[in-house]
Amino acid sequence: MAVGACRNDPLTSGSAPALCRDCASLLPRNARVARCPSCGSRRIVSHPDLERLSIVHVDCDAFFASVEKHRRPELAGKPLLVGGTGDRGVVSTACYIARLSGARSAMPMRQARQLCPDAIVLEPDIAAYRAVAKTMREMMSALTPLVEAKSIDEAVLDLSGTMQLHGAPPCVVAARLALAVEQELGVSISVGLAENPMMAKLAAEIDKPRGYGVIGAEAPEWLAPRSVRTLPGVGAAQERALGRAGFTTLGAIAALSDHDAVRRLGPHGPSLAARARGEDARRVTPSRPAKSVSVETTFATDISAVAELERRLWLLCERLGARLRKGELSATGISLKLRTSRFETRTRAAQLFTPTILPERLFALARELLTKEIDGSAYRLLGIGTNGLAPLAAADPPDLADPNSGRRAAMQNAIDSIRTRFGDTMLNRGRALDRK
Repeated sequence: MAVGACRNDPLTSGSAPALCRDCASLLPRNARVARCPSCGSRRIVSHPDLERLSIVHVDCDAFFASVEKHRRPELAGKPLLVGGTGDRGVVSTACYIARLSGARSAMPMRQARQLCPDAIVLEPDIAAYRAVAKTMREMMSALTPLVEAKSIDEAVLDLSGTMQLHGAPPCVVAARLALAVEQELGVSISVGLAENPMMAKLAAEIDKPRGYGVIGAEAPEWLAPRSVRTLPGVGAAQERALGRAGFTTLGAIAALSDHDAVRRLGPHGPSLAARARGEDARRVTPSRPAKSVSVETTFATDISAVAELERRLWLLCERLGARLRKGELSATGISLKLRTSRFETRTRAAQLFTPTILPERLFALARELLTKEIDGSAYRLLGIGTNGLAPLAAADPPDLADPNSGRRAAMQNAIDSIRTRFGDTMLNRGRALDRK
């Protein structure tokens, strides 16, 4: 089985294409060397399919922490945690030095600081991270129009057909991108090269940080002994369900015929079996419409008072309205999310008569949903999101009905309610945000 992903690669065999990751040079096909003849680097990756594969997954290494260290050179070589600093703060990103102590993303900040007491802790600067991500996307788009963003720090590129444009195969173009991003933006990335998006994502995880993983025709063999959790999208609950059905490795699922996959795993069984064999028919899609927009907040202390919950809800409605306008979208419905002090999550949803971006209208409907959950419970988290989206142009059409129509009356009631509870200052601030 040939998987190309080595941090300090041994002698290249001479029988497979090899690439230097530090100067992006292809090595002579018959060379048998431990170092790159051009730059002397030992970071050489070799794989039989290296020059054939064209789907590239790019995954930034400890993205938030990398941006902060580039902005603040004095942080170099120090453990860094980026995340909430309050009692209920959560780690957004732990740099690799901090990870050596056991700190990791999604861990309560208090626990991470106990594991890594010397760590420097910074609040996230999302605007700065988005600016770096935007520049990085522009660098990718200069290579191919087929760039699909997966998150703020992940993307997949289709470099097929770009050999003539760049005068180099995709493997070299991907290595050049990694070098350019690190040199210009101070962010290291891990690259995965494969035949399809799913396998490229898995290849990018082989050798982090600053990795360059390659998985080609050997994908079924590489997947076979691995846990079912290896597949993107398979979580703990599905892993347990598959285990009860007798499947703990991907090889066992991959061996199923479509008939047996349906019989033993249900209607989605054949799709799961195909992915277990490394098959992925998805194409790289340059842009995908947003499915939802949401905002939420975790309270420093649990809240049960109705007035305080409503005040926090209004602030979230302001933020949601501003985010919708910025994204040139409007909400056709909303969903309310609450988490109790016992970590029980409650959700409610409702539709609007017409799309909106106005905080007043969002609040009017959200408050109705919140009222139904006021039962004496104390809440640690409150969130509001869209339950359906429409273009910005469809938002808040003029009401041609009678001024006393139900919709207009409901909106006026919402405005009156906000003014009564929070005063004109907060109402005007919401309108100002909406106009931006």
